[in-house]
Amino acid sequence: MDPASWSVRVPASSANLGAGYDVLGMALSLHAEVGVGPPPDERAHRVDRSHPAAVAFERAGGRGPLWVRSPIPMGRGLGFSGAVRVGGASAAFVQRAGPDALDDAELVAEVLTITSELEGHADNVGPSIFGGIVVCTAGVVEQIPLALDPAVVVWIPDGTTTSTNTSRAMLPTEVPMADAVFNLGRVASFVAACAAGDHRALRRATEDRLHQPIRLAAVPECSAAIDAALDAGAWAAWLSGSGPTVAAMCEPARADELATAMPSGGHTKTLRIDHEGATVTRRI
Repeated sequence: MDPASWSVRVPASSANLGAGYDVLGMALSLHAEVGVGPPPDERAHRVDRSHPAAVAFERAGGRGPLWVRSPIPMGRGLGFSGAVRVGGASAAFVQRAGPDALDDAELVAEVLTITSELEGHADNVGPSIFGGIVVCTAGVVEQIPLALDPAVVVWIPDGTTTSTNTSRAMLPTEVPMADAVFNLGRVASFVAACAAGDHRALRRATEDRLHQPIRLAAVPECSAAIDAALDAGAWAAWLSGSGPTVAAMCEPARADELATAMPSGGHTKTLRIDHEGATVTRRI
């Protein structure tokens, strides 16, 4: 198959979703594109072998030059590395098995295994592979039934990035039983609210005691952004991944109002939940 005739399109993600540390992830309508061969236009660039997409591509058996085109910001908690790793591994299987490779459950399971190992956890790569909102645990990804279709407003502070490894190192290795039980209840409530379409329950369901208080102490402007989103009528708001981006779900008709209410020290994107996950796009 001519490499110029296809590419892999992969959504960004928001992980943790408040209480769901390393467990919950949401696919977003902001997409990276990965392909084999020379870059097709000036917005795409060829990547070297150290790039996360290229590492995943080679791990999955891919051969040849790889290009990436991505509007997903790096180091901002929107799953850039997970998305391009999914794109690279998927491109290797498409190269080998053809454009229907991502319809093969066994190959998709291999993409999940490879990218989860490279990423270190599955709550970014899971939603990028499968789309929607997912629960990732013990190497298994389950999609949450969704009876709501919100806008997702993300606020990205200007000039601030985070290192996932550094952020994770801030967190304790043990937590009080009461905090663990608190988060278990909130995650269960989040899943139930999504399945029932009960947006009124989401604010409480995204409360967290395990990671956000520690991470937000280092970026108080992000804590202010969460408060601003909730005050403006967001259903829920949380620190996306390890931050510094803040994400908020709201009624689509109120997305512009919510975006306007966010602090001035950053910029916003109004997105939706991506329900497709990684897909093969025919270019010719």
